[in-house]
Amino acid sequence: MTQHFRYIWLALGCLWVAAIFYLSLTPSPPEPLHFNHADKLEHALGYGSLMLWFCQIYQRQAQRITLAVLLIGMGIAVEFLQGMTGYRNFDYADMLANATGVLLSWALAQTPLGRMYSLLETKLNSH
Repeated sequence: MTQHFRYIWLALGCLWVAAIFYLSLTPSPPEPLHFNHADKLEHALGYGSLMLWFCQIYQRQAQRITLAVLLIGMGIAVEFLQGMTGYRNFDYADMLANATGVLLSWALAQTPLGRMYSLLETKLNSH
């Protein structure tokens, strides 16, 4: 993995983390899905896609386990922060949805989906 692409990939991932914090702590976040418990799916997709994104950079199993622990910890911390805002709610089910997304993506990263970045980089470097 070239450093140039790696830095871009990391920067985009950090922006994604910032977006999750913003959307989690803003008083009126957008609600793109409208059905019962849609927010749980949004939590799982948000944290799961973030996990899969960073798994593209961190290929070793120990790194991915550390990443999973950090993202699950982030999901827990965000819930506590929401509970302190006065306008958002603390919710154990959201923590579970976040962790579920992370763990499902960790499992998906063991498949070819976990090497998308490497394949893309190889393709870009061959032209």
